[in-house]
Amino acid sequence: MLSKALKLAIRNPRSFIQRMQTVPKGVLRRTILPMRADYRRRFKMSLYQWLLYHQQGVVFEKCTWMGARALKNPLDAWIYQEIIYEVKPDVIVEIGSAYGGSALFLANMLDLLGIGLVVSVDITRELFNVKHDRIVLVTGDSSSAEVVAQVADLCRDKKVLVIHDGSHVEEDVLKDLRHYSKFVNVGSYIIVEDGIVDLFSPRTALGRMYNGPLLATEQFLKEQPNFEVDSQRERYILTYNPKGFLKRVH
Repeated sequence: MLSKALKLAIRNPRSFIQRMQTVPKGVLRRTILPMRADYRRRFKMSLYQWLLYHQQGVVFEKCTWMGARALKNPLDAWIYQEIIYEVKPDVIVEIGSAYGGSALFLANMLDLLGIGLVVSVDITRELFNVKHDRIVLVTGDSSSAEVVAQVADLCRDKKVLVIHDGSHVEEDVLKDLRHYSKFVNVGSYIIVEDGIVDLFSPRTALGRMYNGPLLATEQFLKEQPNFEVDSQRERYILTYNPKGFLKRVH
């Protein structure tokens, strides 16, 4: 509507003025100024700026699930529920649970399906403050033989989905991918979180001075032809997990 009005104004200014005089003021305001001043600045925000805004001012203090802090990008969480519904896993292994909000979210998704357990693997429980009958705690270094063995017992003969949000150092992530990929069934996923840190300068809130999860993912894919990047899981663009939705295809 705006483009037609501008074309008319250029082609026939007198006719444009006459027509605008017949349009109610409220409609005219919405037509000519579709973006209110108090929202104009945020709507001009780039994707890059939004990711920094979310990292600096939202995710660590203002992002919760059912009252529990959940350090997640909500658009990624929406994708998780889609995957959970499609895969219907018996076990979701979450490596790195922090406050427990994300583990609770996963457990609640399984509640809706009426199946499954969430195996929460974390090196410490100092921050973890949720309880749910579907959440099983495995405490220790995710790459240690003892922890991997405990998780293996819980995953045996089960359909398994793995979500990695532990150490973000490339070598640590790669080590975990090598350990835990063997639990994932064909058609299910390993989700590698926070590869976004490798796409930002260390001078920003999202960047790091070390190689992170995205580089670990790329190396893992070179080693493991059984997994492929499911790029349609990044369709909302604003993801923390670039190349991080790894589907087992063989």
